[in-house]
Parts: sequence; C-alpha cells; structure tokens
Amino acid sequence: MPDIVLYTTPMCGYCQRAKSLLHRKGVAYREIDLSREPSRWSEMMERSRRDTVPQIFIGETHVGGYDDMAELDFDGELDKLLGIA
Repeated sequence: MPDIVLYTTPMCGYCQRAKSLLHRKGVAYREIDLSREPSRWSEMMERSRRDTVPQIFIGETHVGGYDDMAELDFDGELDKLLGIA
C-alpha cells in the first residue's frame, strides 16, 4: 500500500471529509497538521503548487484536495491508487 499524506488544518471541513473517506476505505494515512507545524506550509506548496488544504498525496501522486479525491472515488479510480482494488 502506498504512503498516504494529508496536509490539513483543524477547522477545515474538507480536511475532515478527506479523513473520513480514507477511514471508510480502511487505509492508514499520515496527517501533517499545518496549525501545529506552520513551517511545513512551504513544503506543501512546493509539492502541490497549491496553497489550500487539504492537499492529498498517495505515493508520489498528488491527488489534490477533497473534491479531487471524491471524484476519483466516484469514478472507481481511488481504490486503484490506494492499492485496494
């Protein structure tokens, strides 16, 4: 299973939705809470070329935000990326 990384903040509803979706899929992920590690914003922006949260990475693939991941799930592609298809 690929390494899954989420850049989040606590008050972000989309971050909560992203984590819930991954919980439903039964996969473990590593959360980087940018409110606790603000110095990692620049890392996230460099990796994703975006400045909003959540930013989701599955392995080396930048999925994007929650809406992007939900669309992959709807299309049946998320399970393949997660290695659970």
